[in-house]
Amino acid sequence: MENKIAEILKYFKEQLAGLRGGRLLPRLVEDIKADYFGQKLPVKQLGSISIVLPREIQISVWDKQAVSPVVKAIESSNLNLNANVEGNLIRINLPPLSEERRQELMKVVKKEAEETRIKIRHLRDEANKEISRQFEEKEISEDNKFKLKEQAQKEVDKANEEIDKMVENKIKEIKE
Repeated sequence: MENKIAEILKYFKEQLAGLRGGRLLPRLVEDIKADYFGQKLPVKQLGSISIVLPREIQISVWDKQAVSPVVKAIESSNLNLNANVEGNLIRINLPPLSEERRQELMKVVKKEAEETRIKIRHLRDEANKEISRQFEEKEISEDNKFKLKEQAQKEVDKANEEIDKMVENKIKEIKE
């Protein structure tokens, strides 16, 4: 159960990383997959990404033939980004977030968090069913049954605290 919860939390963290906050970070575009010679490669493997203040991301693509696929991948991502090309350099200008867009992003973060919590509760329910089955088949004692259920609940509580911290940090980032 702990491993499954860790995987769910890792996925949630990746989902949050893809959401644009108030400040620009290379991770906004680094994991976008571009089709390069029949392979789907993340942008970070095709060039170096840097931030030019105040609101520009620059991607210096190492191979001239990769420029077009990277631009296509960025523009077709769900981030609504427009790329300008100058040789091997791709510039992405990002306008400041409007208050309406900030509110939208905060709702998305909270929705993702709730979906993650639901997945974790589902894991706990599965674990509790397995514990009950083992108790009924006399594989574990009643004391063990209660200890295991309590341990499962502690794991869920710990995961929920971690989710809350991630949501809080992301909302701070969006408000910047």
